[in-house]
Amino acid sequence: MAGVNKVILIGNVGKDPEVKVLDNGVRVANFPLATTEVYKKDGQRFEQTEWHNVVLWRGLAEVTEKIVRKGATVYIEGKLRSRTWEDKDKIKRYSVEVVADVLTMLSSKRDDSQGNSGYEGSHYNDDMAH
Repeated sequence: MAGVNKVILIGNVGKDPEVKVLDNGVRVANFPLATTEVYKKDGQRFEQTEWHNVVLWRGLAEVTEKIVRKGATVYIEGKLRSRTWEDKDKIKRYSVEVVADVLTMLSSKRDDSQGNSGYEGSHYNDDMAH
């Protein structure tokens, strides 16, 4: 039986995206995304924030570089990918990333004098980006 690896997140961008161009010319962008759950326990309000590492490739990386900024609220669809590697001190490191194939801007940083960047509601996917 085939499995399903699907992630849907709505959250706030934690810092401006980092974009790299690999040796083969392919762009990759990444940024941290915060999702916050609010709940009540014994009448007291609590918030729990989770941080997710989001990775976008090729055309989505180009779009991300142009329009995504710290503080923006975004909708992300993608899949989980885990990686392991050894750092320079030969210590084994682990990472779980959300490899996005859909990006929708729900809000953005205020970019112009009217407080409107023009990207709210803009929807981008991996198919459009190639």
